[in-house]
Amino acid sequence: MKIRYLHTMVRVLDLEKSMAFYELLGLKETKRIENEAGRFTLVFMAPEGQPECPVELTWNWDGDAGLPSDSRHFGHLAYEVEDIYAMCAALQAAGVTINRPPRDGHMAFVRSPDNVSIELLQAGPAKAPAEPWLSMGNTGSW
Repeated sequence: MKIRYLHTMVRVLDLEKSMAFYELLGLKETKRIENEAGRFTLVFMAPEGQPECPVELTWNWDGDAGLPSDSRHFGHLAYEVEDIYAMCAALQAAGVTINRPPRDGHMAFVRSPDNVSIELLQAGPAKAPAEPWLSMGNTGSW
């Protein structure tokens, strides 16, 4: 029996703010569905050249009352990046908290505006440990 990856869905409270965060990671909108009857919007965002690997942002027009308020049960999204130090520096410059800095030159964690944990992994071998990441402590949880 074959199975094929389709997407990962996360609920968002502020569609524009969440899209801006995923754009910082390098994802682009690949598809949008506005469902007036269901009163929701689906925005699919994927890394350039990888439309088969989207995250689906689900925005309920009337809010998320009655739905789980913490996305921690979800786990995390993981993305491979060309330069983990450059990615973390760009995210930090945009006001994103680096929850688990890439002290090892290989792995970092950040959170989206909707509390979704995002794992960033260095493509190929780990980079040599470097400041400011080497001496930076963890912030919050991931």
